[in-house]
Order: sequence, then C-alpha cells, then structure tokens
Amino acid sequence: MSRFASAAFGVAVACATGNVAEIARASAPDHYAFGAQAAAMAGAAAARADGHAAVYYNPAGLAETPGVEVALGYSYNHVALAVGGQDNNVSDVSGIAGGLAVPGRVAGLPFAFGIALQMPDSALSYVHARRQEQPRWELYDARDQLLFLGATLAIKPASWLAIGGGVGFLSATRGRFGVRGRADILSPFDSDLEHEVDADLTAVRFPLLGLRIRHARWGALAVTYRGQSDLDLQIDANLAGVVDFAGIEVPLHYVLAAHAISAFTPQQLVLGASVERWRPWAMTFDITWLNWSAYESPTAAIAADLDVDVPAGLPIAVPTSPAPTAVVPPAFRNTLSFRSGIEYAGLVLGSKRVVFGQREALVSFPLRLGYAFDPSPIPPQRGTTSFLDADRHTLSGGFGATFSAPSDVIRGQLHVDVYGAWSVLPTRVETKSSPADFTGDYEAGGKILSVGAGLRLVL
Repeated sequence: MSRFASAAFGVAVACATGNVAEIARASAPDHYAFGAQAAAMAGAAAARADGHAAVYYNPAGLAETPGVEVALGYSYNHVALAVGGQDNNVSDVSGIAGGLAVPGRVAGLPFAFGIALQMPDSALSYVHARRQEQPRWELYDARDQLLFLGATLAIKPASWLAIGGGVGFLSATRGRFGVRGRADILSPFDSDLEHEVDADLTAVRFPLLGLRIRHARWGALAVTYRGQSDLDLQIDANLAGVVDFAGIEVPLHYVLAAHAISAFTPQQLVLGASVERWRPWAMTFDITWLNWSAYESPTAAIAADLDVDVPAGLPIAVPTSPAPTAVVPPAFRNTLSFRSGIEYAGLVLGSKRVVFGQREALVSFPLRLGYAFDPSPIPPQRGTTSFLDADRHTLSGGFGATFSAPSDVIRGQLHVDVYGAWSVLPTRVETKSSPADFTGDYEAGGKILSVGAGLRLVL
C-alpha cells in the first residue's frame, strides 16, 4: 500500500508542476484511413465510398449501398519518428475496424442506415504526461488510441442526388484517485493506508454530413463535413492522512484538480470527385480543409493546495502551492490536404452472373494505388513549445478479390481486400530563438508503415 501511495503522490506532484498533457489528438480514421479499400487509395473516398465506410468518408454514400453489408478489418501502423537521428519510441498503433449498412426504401425513395467502428486493440483511451517544453510528436503519439463510433442515415431523393448525415463519437478518460490513512516514514510496511481509484470513459458527439451528385457515365462530385471535437481530460486527486516520522505525527491534506483539452479533431470540409468514364478504370480525388487554427493547447490547467499542520517547534518548511503553468498558445495553421487514388477492375475470371442488377464476373481482382499529401499545421517552434511535426507524403497500394454470387448461399458479393502504405515525413529543422532554450535546436522526421486487410459481405 505504501508503494501505491508513493506512486499516487508522485503523480500528484507531477500534475502540480504543470506536467500533465494529453496527447491523443484524434482517432485512427483521421490519420490512417478507414477500411482497406479506401486506405489502398490513400483515403480518397468521398465520391465513391458506400456501405459502412461511407459513415466516415461521406454519409450520403450509404444510399448507394446495393445490399445489407457486414464488414470487419484490421490495421497495423509501425511508427518510426526521430529527433536528431534518435528514435522517439512513438508507439505503433493498431486496431479493429468494422461496421454495418442496411439499405431499404422510405416513401419509395432509397434509404439506408449505417454504423462504423474503429477500436484500438491496446486501450480504449490513452493518456501520456509530458512537460509543455518537452519535445513530442503532437499529432502522432497515441493518435490511434481512441474509440471511434459513427452512426448515420442517408436518402436518395433523385437518381443523381444522395444526402446523408449523422453523429460521430470519440471516447476519452476522466478519473480520480484518493489516498487516506497513516504513513510511517521509518517503517513503510507498517503504514495503514487506503486508496480509491475511479475512472470513466466519456464521449463527445460531432456531426457527420455529406452530399453526393452522380453522373451516370462520368462519375460523382461530393461534399463532406465533419465537425470539431475536443474532449476534456480531468484528473482529481485527494491525499489526506498523517505522516509519522519517529513518533512525530504531521497531519497532511493535498487536493489537486487538473483539466486539459484532449483528443482534438478539427472540423473538416472535404471536396471530392470520382472519374469513372473509362471503366474498368476509376480515379478519385479529395481536397480537405482542416481548421487547425482552433486547436487548443494540451497543457493542463492545474489547481493544487497543500495543507500541512506542522507541530509547534518542528523545523519543517511547508512549500507553497505551485503557481499555474503559463500556457503558450499553439497557434496552429489551417491546412489543405490532397488525396488521390486510381483503381483498375479489369482482371476477371469466370462466367457472368447478375448481382444487384449488374452483370458481374464470378471473380474480379481490383488493383489500387494512391497518393496523399498532408501539410503540417504546426508553425516553426522557435519559442517555449517543441511540437514535433513535418509535412507528410503517403504512397499506398493494394488489391482485392470480389466474389459475385459464388454459391447458392451467398447470392451477393464477398470482398476481400488488403493494402499497404508508406509515409515519409522529410526532415524538418527547428532553430530556437534563445540559445538557452530548454530543448535547443533540433531536426525531426521519420517514416510510417501501414498495413491492413478487410472482409465485406454484401447480401
């Protein structure tokens, strides 16, 4: 019990000195794509995604889902980011993705409902404490360690128009802990202490909206909006008891409350297009505006109070309560990201059969490539803060196998897809304004390898 008390007190002291920051900035779909098919095309999917993937990329696409869809997939991202050639040990991130899409008709119009889930396989929420001045990969460290859930509806009022909308959810942590009792300094194992820990997952909701205009021969245009989300991280601590030192008992009471903005996801506006005039070729393009200027500092606001009743004549100096941390505004910049993809679906085997009103070969093997450019929203780090980042170039690729009505049991389609992506963050040099800066000048860059697979059954 004394070990736990020591650990709890250490966390409280760290919080009191202004070291708490929550650095899980968003969910995996915002950074590593959602679903194997879209990931193989660098996430350029606003104008083509249907089924459960449309919940994230464009809810309007649900209305174009040909049948009831059930999907499950897995992704793994190996992160190798470094400062000055030294690896920063940013955790690899991985998780399970899946969802459900159910189409139908309402008042004679095509209608659909869908849900999508991205769940990390290590934790539902992740918290990491760092000083404001300490270098950290703000947009990557633990970015995948949040649960994402979306639920949307879509309707198709005309053959050329689809509209959809719904709600997305992210999870984060709120917790408190308390220690009370009597701590014996000279004989720790004789201490009589009790502790209590309570942690809850909280959720924040944000809108998901989409519109798609389709041309029968040329392809489609799309607009998608994802709202901003920023979860509150709250940690409360209460230590109350008596410290016994050689028979001298000193009553002590310590109260701490830490609050920070965590899991920030900027609002996003996506303009997408698909070109399908020259089938079996298809091309997709997305331009995404991200409102990073609304980003709030992850450094925690701390309120702490230490009350020690020192017996008369005992030469103990009680430290004053720590002053609040002077939070430096991050001043992030809005960005425009570009994504593009190309698919070739001309490799086929087997006789034709009618599936969802279309003549399809028994097996087709779509091949996909993609490229994405994500400029960094983080300005030059010349002052106190040291947010590590660099522009990101991603080259992706993948292939699949689509089985159309392969048996009397499966009269729809079975899709099996795999993908891989290689991201490069070119070295970025930061020069501090002050030669006495805590961090000093540095170079930062790295690479990310992503792989994954998905299975979709459409009936």
